[in-house]
Amino acid sequence: MTQKLKVDFNGLPLEVEAGTPIVSLLKDHPHPGSFPPLGAVVNQRPVGLSYELRAHAHITTIDFSSREGMDIYRRTASLILYAALLNVDPKARIVVGQSLSPTAYFFELPGKKVDPLFLKHLQEEMQQLIKNDLPILIDRTSVEDAAQRLKTIQAEDQIKLLYQLRVPEAVLVHVAKYVGLVHGPIAHRTGVIEQWNLFSYEHGLALDFPDEAGNITTKLPPQPKLFAAYVETKRWNDLVGVSTVADFNEHCMQGDIADLIRISEALHEKKIAAIADRIAAQPEIKLILIAGPSSSGKTTFAKRLSIHLKIHGINPIAISLDNYYRPHKETPRHPDGSFDYEHIDALDLPHFNQNLSALLEGKDVELPTYSFQIGERLAHKAKRIQLQKGQVLITEGIHGLNERVSESIPHAQKFKIFVSALTQLCIDNHNRIFTTDARLCRRIVRDRLYRGSSAAETIALWPSVRHGEINYIFPFQEDADAIFNSALVYEHAVLKPFSERFLMEVPRNHPSFIEAMRLARFFNLFIPILPIEVPRTSIIREFIGDSAFRYG
Repeated sequence: MTQKLKVDFNGLPLEVEAGTPIVSLLKDHPHPGSFPPLGAVVNQRPVGLSYELRAHAHITTIDFSSREGMDIYRRTASLILYAALLNVDPKARIVVGQSLSPTAYFFELPGKKVDPLFLKHLQEEMQQLIKNDLPILIDRTSVEDAAQRLKTIQAEDQIKLLYQLRVPEAVLVHVAKYVGLVHGPIAHRTGVIEQWNLFSYEHGLALDFPDEAGNITTKLPPQPKLFAAYVETKRWNDLVGVSTVADFNEHCMQGDIADLIRISEALHEKKIAAIADRIAAQPEIKLILIAGPSSSGKTTFAKRLSIHLKIHGINPIAISLDNYYRPHKETPRHPDGSFDYEHIDALDLPHFNQNLSALLEGKDVELPTYSFQIGERLAHKAKRIQLQKGQVLITEGIHGLNERVSESIPHAQKFKIFVSALTQLCIDNHNRIFTTDARLCRRIVRDRLYRGSSAAETIALWPSVRHGEINYIFPFQEDADAIFNSALVYEHAVLKPFSERFLMEVPRNHPSFIEAMRLARFFNLFIPILPIEVPRTSIIREFIGDSAFRYG
């Protein structure tokens, strides 16, 4: 006798047979969203629509207006690109790279020239695969069988990772002739990928997706400085022989992880020294502005840069933008009434510019001290400073690249630096690591260890943080005079023991649970390493503790 299951389907109570795929429920009970359904959240777990129900469940279908739905959309569109390339040129290799914008991924094709004719053929093949509305099949099989199938597309990187994971079975995805490891829910058919654009970009391709509102760009803006930073990091990764998680895990298993850490840190040190050299070569510079998104390591970078500047006889004096926040009664707010500290108008810019001008004129200036707890400046903690010969001002904050912050200072007297964790490590050649995940995990660990915030609270706040970054930081990154990539190829393995512990504290009924479990599954890919080998001056120490620097 077939077991009957009770499910709540988008708020509607239903009784279904065990083994029923979610997609079949949509025939009589359509998805309530404005866009086509891509998957579902079943008992706090994102799944594809082909998922077969085995127990009583609470089910909410999702489209790309949600974070989980957008992940499914982008993952599926990328698979269609891989399947199309296999049909157009079976010998060509493709490697997923970094995000070029909030909605576009970069892909390299080693040894392949992306000319207009090749791009046209690839676009047409993708269109045909989508028009044919092919089923996307998920197959669970033995590790040995999966390895044999992956050999057919020369996916040695995926095979290597598969053997490292120590899993009892492998989960493969099939799209036309393509087969690959799957690291998250996938759409059930190719036809649901209705909007996308494929561009030639630099030496590779860019695949662009719609945003959560369904809008899609027709042209990607050039970002030569940011892209150069990506290329430099890729070269660094090639130098140490690590481009995928499997490559990194091999270093751990072979016992040479200490050397990898030292090389990674030395590359950081070399880059910081080069930036200091550039500043020292321009004696007219009096103000250094360091900006970047949350948990990018701006504070440690600023401290390390200060050391290198002192080697040149330049003595930086720190001035914090955080002390120029407006009183709570003047602070912009989010629609829900909470304070929007990411908004540039949360800062008292006229006061900051007035102080900057006075300091650079050699005047004695009283600097404010701000308390976030009471939302006011503390008059009794104000301090007076005056720039002396050989001193420069250095400030770090999320808005440092915005010209409004320092509009009173001539451009020739300023040097702007953008700091972010632009990770280049991929799970494998076809599955990327979200660039923002490195910063989110850094923040989860730091906030739990030193700021009294749980992982659930940090995750819940993250969408607001990201909104601020997209609106107030990233639009100005190309205005930087230098870009510093603070990502470390080994940092996920160091963060793993901390992150897993703190993510397990998120209650199952908390809204942050879905994201917490996604991150926990991500950390399963890494062999952990202990922080004993991490230098005390490392940027990662800002988040895990025991840094040589003091943070006030």
